[in-house]
Amino acid sequence: MGIEQDIEAIRVGIKGGRFSNEASVSQGIVLRLLNSLGWPAYDTDAVWPEYSLSGRRVDYALCHPVGKPIAFIEVKQIGQSDGAERQLFEYAFHDGVPMAILTDGREWNFFLPGEQGDYGERRVYKLDIVDRDVSECVERLERYLLHSAVVSGAAIQAARDDYRNVSKDRQMHATLPKAWNQIIDEGDEMLLEIVADRVESLCGFRPSPDMVAAFLKERVAGVVVPLVPRQIQRLPRMATPSAKAAEEPSRIQVARPISASVPRPSSTDQSQIGFMFQGKFHPARNAIDTLRQVFDLFIGRDATFGERFAGLPKHGRTRRYLARNATELYRDRPDLVSECSIKLDSGWWMGTNHSKQTIAQIIAMACDVAQVTYGRDFVTSLGE
Repeated sequence: MGIEQDIEAIRVGIKGGRFSNEASVSQGIVLRLLNSLGWPAYDTDAVWPEYSLSGRRVDYALCHPVGKPIAFIEVKQIGQSDGAERQLFEYAFHDGVPMAILTDGREWNFFLPGEQGDYGERRVYKLDIVDRDVSECVERLERYLLHSAVVSGAAIQAARDDYRNVSKDRQMHATLPKAWNQIIDEGDEMLLEIVADRVESLCGFRPSPDMVAAFLKERVAGVVVPLVPRQIQRLPRMATPSAKAAEEPSRIQVARPISASVPRPSSTDQSQIGFMFQGKFHPARNAIDTLRQVFDLFIGRDATFGERFAGLPKHGRTRRYLARNATELYRDRPDLVSECSIKLDSGWWMGTNHSKQTIAQIIAMACDVAQVTYGRDFVTSLGE
């Protein structure tokens, strides 16, 4: 009889309640499966029952070479294995055993005691031989308990590989909320553009980046953002609005700053829009007009500023913030060139399809290029 047939028979026995205590689980399930996995189940030098260490006993020690434990198996009555990991870990740590298995016959928990984390985090795999497919049961039992694999070290290496994958997945899963919150807080341009595109395709009107950012902030962080119908700007794809229309102020009122990652103005009146530089406040009509003035100011002070800023390796994911030609601003979105770009007094072209959060980040980048300390020597007020 092969291991598949043994597993099938054991499943029938578990469902029929034929394994009522630890002894029946040990004899009828554990030893039977070990035998199917190539272990000399009745050779006590290889499968050592009631292995003793410091006055305590573990149900089975799988040994290789003879008398040297390489894995411990602790057996419990069906449904009674919860909380037994601690004792098993103490046994394994005491003897330096790399693998520990806790089972009640139905559930098989494979642990690497020497790895990091709490007991649950050091569990490589949990197998329920009743609920899982027989093929999966065979695959996992052979991966971690096949005699030849344990003896060669392949089983321990496989368990370590799986642990690293589980640990990596756990870290990624735990970090996903943080990454998502950062994307929302920073007003990620690509996300804002995806949402704006979908809104436009559904209703024919394209919301401004600030509206999308405010909406996402409200949905994700629970910030209540009042939305007014006027906030939606009609932007037909085939139309070419005037430069004046492109510079119309955004009327979005965000309940609080989109992100705290960019320094906030400290010395300007928040009801005014513009920037303070060298003791002089430069008023602006809106956030985009503020950015336009900042670029013209820095280009006027230093003729090399435009080239140095445009040459920065990182602008937006799908766009450039400043370019010699308007077509360079939105390489992947030529439809935005006519709608969302303006020509500066200096002759350079600037994109306008930005949220206030992104504009603050662009101004901070500009200050770095101009060697001006943003938030101290250069303070902006983009409106709330």
